[in-house]
Amino acid sequence: MKHGKRDRELGMDRRITRRDFLNGFGIAIGGGFLLSNREWLNALGLPQSPFIPEKNSHYYPPTLTGMRGSTNAVMEAGHALRDGQQWGSATADSETYDLIVVGGGISGLSAAYFFRKIAGPKARVLILENHDDFGGHARRNEYRVGNRTIIGYGGTQSIAGPSLYSKQARELLQELDVDVKKFYKYYDQNFERSNGLSRAVFFDKETFGTDRLVAGIGRPSWPEFLAKTPLSQDAQKDLARLYTEKVDHLPELKSWDKKVLLAKTSYKDYLLKYVKIHPDAIPFLQTQTYGLYGVGIDAVPAGDLAGLGYPGFAGMDLSGPRGPGLGAEITKQSEKDPYIFHFPDGNASIARLLVRSLVPSSAPGHTMEDIVTAKINYAALDDPSFPMRLRLNSTAVSARNVGDPTTSKEVEVNYVRGGETHSVRGAACILACWNMVIPYLCPELPQKQKEALAYGVKVPLVYTNILIRNWESFKKLGISYARCPGNYFESVTLDFPVSMGEYHYPNKPEDPCVLHLEKVPCKPGLPARDQQIAGRQELYRTRFETYERNIRDQLGRILSPGGFDPANDIQAITVNRWPHGYAYEYNSLYDPDWPEGQQPCVIGRQPFGRIFIANSDAEAFAYTNAAIDQAYRAVTEVARLSASWKS
Repeated sequence: MKHGKRDRELGMDRRITRRDFLNGFGIAIGGGFLLSNREWLNALGLPQSPFIPEKNSHYYPPTLTGMRGSTNAVMEAGHALRDGQQWGSATADSETYDLIVVGGGISGLSAAYFFRKIAGPKARVLILENHDDFGGHARRNEYRVGNRTIIGYGGTQSIAGPSLYSKQARELLQELDVDVKKFYKYYDQNFERSNGLSRAVFFDKETFGTDRLVAGIGRPSWPEFLAKTPLSQDAQKDLARLYTEKVDHLPELKSWDKKVLLAKTSYKDYLLKYVKIHPDAIPFLQTQTYGLYGVGIDAVPAGDLAGLGYPGFAGMDLSGPRGPGLGAEITKQSEKDPYIFHFPDGNASIARLLVRSLVPSSAPGHTMEDIVTAKINYAALDDPSFPMRLRLNSTAVSARNVGDPTTSKEVEVNYVRGGETHSVRGAACILACWNMVIPYLCPELPQKQKEALAYGVKVPLVYTNILIRNWESFKKLGISYARCPGNYFESVTLDFPVSMGEYHYPNKPEDPCVLHLEKVPCKPGLPARDQQIAGRQELYRTRFETYERNIRDQLGRILSPGGFDPANDIQAITVNRWPHGYAYEYNSLYDPDWPEGQQPCVIGRQPFGRIFIANSDAEAFAYTNAAIDQAYRAVTEVARLSASWKS
């Protein structure tokens, strides 16, 4: 490939770790759909072997770089199912199970955990996972630099709001030896202050007319901060007014009427129509909600953001009962919990703790500290001699009750692995996969239930981790984080400063470290679900080289004044692409305020014979505790089905 001058300056011609290959052969084999079993084996040089890549001594997905997350190969069988493909006769597995779980994310792993508590340690459980690693969106990225391992999170970030976790979710964490109070010690809350770092905004020339990094958001005062920016005088004046004045911008309305209006008015429209913000200020504000909602302020209710303390409501009386349709980010989150409950690999450590509990031979140790540096033995996950089995690279393509759902005694699940179709039977099945897939897996479901399952549209996301030679440029510029309201990636940040057990955060500027970049490919101006559909299609079309070029260009423009060289300082790139990311949370701009029990998530999660549903979609809440709670509910429903399992 030929590279132009700018590409060479960025380092596009440099060889770095950025391709997800194992022994020279692609490992993104979630369904193995493009090649048959025999073709895969021949390519691996194992023509007479069964398809068991996890047994290869080099198999270790956390260290793979390049395009990760849900790759095209992983999703191909699911898309073929959506498009009506029929699979031929399936080879029947010789084993049967007490429970089959489709999906090895936190909800699926939690379901297996809760089920074993009810059914006993000898209960036979099979977990099918289409990716090459377990954890779902809780994805671990791991890098080796000399004798040092550096860890980053590629998906589910933190234990958010643990004080509001249910009894069952709290007990699960406690049984896994997770004590959230320890994070007050492990998370260095003084990291920024001790290193003289602040949060910044990077204004790009394409959006704001010039490239400019302005550190110290809102400091020493908003007018002084804004005066350093390239924003117009009108925008500076109105933003200063927005952030500092306490004005009731709806003085003619009573408190409840204010809440009703704010529930049906986007924050953008509220700012323009009622606060009278100049349109020049909107580009500065538009992306502030991307990381939380997966859409910009054009598609987030003003009432939600009032509840989150966004500017523009300080002089408004919104006391009393909650307004109609207030979002889950308000009603299910805790204001008192700091955002520090973070493992170095995010909630991938929770998934790893669950797997170690389910399959003890999969990892050494027994504490929340030692799981961080433990190496998973992937060869032990699907051991036929053990009752609990986790089968990776296996995409379910159908799940059905054997016989009439009302009287069925068994379920059958078909799945694709290594290009071959297999069938397996069990006493019950929990679908811990995405809601939108379930109508295709179970076409016999009632139409109303299928429509409810399809209602929510998952939010596409890209979580990118970059291993850099050192973070001296951040130190020189005095920043730890840059919000980038006009760039390809809307944020660039040093990873969370967490040290625990034998893992130590790279706290010296000369140390290599991981940067975390986020992209939300929404399309402002459309309704939220349409934005997410359009964003997903964008992700499918985007090649790794596009991400890499934007990474190098953006980091160079932000950090080069601090001495950063994108051609030499970038050591590895991992693009965790999630076309189906956050669970859809209801939005009062577009969704009805349903009566309790009539929400699509509740209708969609109803049992169907011996088939049950557990995932964060089933609560319409994109957080780990929702995944755990819905797993507990589903297992409770399974337990009601048979009194023969131990309590």
